[in-house]
Amino acid sequence: MQRRALIVVLMLAACCCAKGQVAGMSTLSVLDMPTSARTAALGMDYLSLYDNDLGVAVNNPSFIDKRYHNQLMLSVANLFAGSNLASVSYGYHAGKMCDFVFSLHFNSYGRFEGYTAEETPAGKFFAADYSVGIGWGMHVDSVISIGASLKPTVSQYESYTALALAIDLAGSYVSRDKSLSATLIGRNAGAQFKTFDGMTEKLPFELSAALSYQLKNAPFRLFLSATELQHWNLGYDDEFNPTSQTDPFTGERKEQSSFARALDNTGRHAIVGVELTIRQVLMARVGFNYRRSKETKGTTNINTSGFSYGLGVKMRRLHMDVGRNNYNLGKAANYITLRVDL
Repeated sequence: MQRRALIVVLMLAACCCAKGQVAGMSTLSVLDMPTSARTAALGMDYLSLYDNDLGVAVNNPSFIDKRYHNQLMLSVANLFAGSNLASVSYGYHAGKMCDFVFSLHFNSYGRFEGYTAEETPAGKFFAADYSVGIGWGMHVDSVISIGASLKPTVSQYESYTALALAIDLAGSYVSRDKSLSATLIGRNAGAQFKTFDGMTEKLPFELSAALSYQLKNAPFRLFLSATELQHWNLGYDDEFNPTSQTDPFTGERKEQSSFARALDNTGRHAIVGVELTIRQVLMARVGFNYRRSKETKGTTNINTSGFSYGLGVKMRRLHMDVGRNNYNLGKAANYITLRVDL
């Protein structure tokens, strides 16, 4: 019971280390990006899954154990307007209670033309984020595990530099038959130690929960994530797609019902995904983020934002995953991940 209580203590510590905020209203967004094509294809930030995939352990340290020893993962993503994300991760088992995952993440925003205040050309400059991850995990008993990750991060934009330290704390439950996995995690708790202009900004802290379930006698695994639990109200009124409208003939104001608002807000916390496995060699994945779909939809009825999909191929020692995530109507991010057992 004392060991199990440690999970509660860890999660409370994560909540106390950061103030709640809505995603997108913070700095160092590289900390909030998925780092594997499998995760991106399912539309998730991390996965709750007992599996031999190092990408699971990179983003969810409670699953770190000796299964990932000597496994190497390389991942790249083509984001937006010349922005690219790359990461390399490695798992290492050093003995009892000494299981680690080391990773390096690099997010380049591209090359820019610099100008002075007088609009005189001042040469080209680069903007990039760099994050190092050191993750540790352990099994509390046969069904419960915990883990933590330290993520020192540097942002270098032209001559401006910011430095921060983020911490992930997670606890997971895995059923004895491995069909059900559930995780509670506090991600990116921490603070900046050096700022761009003397004004301290928030890190993208998030308290969330996730689970996955393998259907019995079926090749499907279902995924569900409940995001931004530290900030329940995620709704807002879009001026292009308002929730309340005025009748042009009667002038009567038509308001969205309380039930509809509650249902809409609940949906904004949810991400769902499904993975189909074919002969343990080929995997097909699809995910849907309701909040992203609502916040980035256009004025037409056709809306693909919020959807994600991808494929995975397992070979003897080499695994390849590809994923595509539609972050908005205009552009999707493409991910490629290679994993190899050394």
